[in-house]
Amino acid sequence: MSLGKDYQRQDCSLARALEVVGERWTLLVLRDCLFGVTRFSDLRGRLDIPRAVLADRLSALVGAGLLERRPYRPGREEYVTTEQALALWPAIYALREWGERYYPPAGGRRRYFSHIPCATDIDSTGRCPACGAIPSPAELETRPGPGADPTLRDDEVSRALYQPHRLLTPLTP
Repeated sequence: MSLGKDYQRQDCSLARALEVVGERWTLLVLRDCLFGVTRFSDLRGRLDIPRAVLADRLSALVGAGLLERRPYRPGREEYVTTEQALALWPAIYALREWGERYYPPAGGRRRYFSHIPCATDIDSTGRCPACGAIPSPAELETRPGPGADPTLRDDEVSRALYQPHRLLTPLTP
C-alpha cells in the first residue's frame, strides 16, 4: 500500500507545510534553487534525481507557489524562487545547522553564509552577529567550509558552488 501525500485528519500547520515540502528531494530542490541552480538539467545533474521525480517535485512547487517557471530561451524554462520560497529560508537554514551540529563532517563545517553588508558570517540561528539582523537569502553569500568535499561531485554547477557565491544568483549564464 502506498503512503498518502496529505494529512487531512491533522489539524496542524506543520502537517499542512509537510504536504508541500515534506516529500523526498523537495527541500534539496528548494535549497539548490536558493543557491542559484535554476535549470532542470542542472538540478537533475547536481542532485542525481530521477527525471520523473524532479519533474513531479518542480511541478508541485510551482503549483504551490514556491517556484515560478520563466523562459530563458525558446522552449527552455528555469525555476525561480518566489517570496513564499524565500520565507522558507530560515527553516532550511535551521535544518542544515541541525545537520552540521548532530552529523558533522570530520573536517569541520561544510558551508558558511556571510551577511554581505556586514561581511560577517551568520550564526547558527541565522542572525548576523555584527548588526543583529536575520538576513534574507538576497543578502547572503555562501562559501565552502573545511568539511566540504569537492571530490564528491565534478559537474559544472557543483564546481561553481565551491566558489564564494551570492544566494539567488543564477549559476549558469
